Amino acid sequence: MAELALYVRLEAKPGKEAALEQFLKDALEKAMAEPETPVWFALRFGPSAFGIFDAFPSENGRQAHLNGEIAKALLGRADELLATMPQIELVDVLAAKLPA
Repeated sequence: MAELALYVRLEAKPGKEAALEQFLKDALEKAMAEPETPVWFALRFGPSAFGIFDAFPSENGRQAHLNGEIAKALLGRADELLATMPQIELVDVLAAKLPA
């Protein structure tokens, strides 16, 4: 079971909402290539509020993701897309229902 997770809150710059949404949609391909990231969601909470939730079976997987391609790409475009730096929370998964 993926017991460790990340919750990342993202706030788009005014006028960059569509670009951030597309960035997150495009990031799915990179997430699919991460063997230690079995759970990955890109989220939209409102007009400019977005997020990422992902879960991992080990701390090594979580750290690999934090140092991986999605994080590098997001930080590389942070000045362009984000109103504030990403708010990253390390969280524990207490229970989950996932497809087999």
